[in-house]
Amino acid sequence: MTSPVCPACKGEHVYSDGENHVCPDCFHEWPLSATGDEVGATDAVVRDANGTPLADGDSVLLIKDLKVKGSSTTLKKGAKAKNIRLRDGDHEVDCKIDGISYMLKACFLKKA
Repeated sequence: MTSPVCPACKGEHVYSDGENHVCPDCFHEWPLSATGDEVGATDAVVRDANGTPLADGDSVLLIKDLKVKGSSTTLKKGAKAKNIRLRDGDHEVDCKIDGISYMLKACFLKKA
């Protein structure tokens, strides 16, 4: 059985680590059951509070007041964030509101 090619860097030195394929060149990991075509397809679509899909560059509005962790600042309902960027992780949306960068969960946003 031949090892698959890494979908991230196209490296050929891929090995199996029990449940995942691992590329020692770029440290990319993916499930043993996934093929190269399925690796990119597993990314979930980020949806706002109404279920509308979000994309990089969209404008969004806050649907409720949010307290900023570690600060006395509160982001008010209806505040608009333009030109958002989608990220992986717990807080999917990276944006600026009033010139300050925030990472927000998509469930507190609606597409403008």
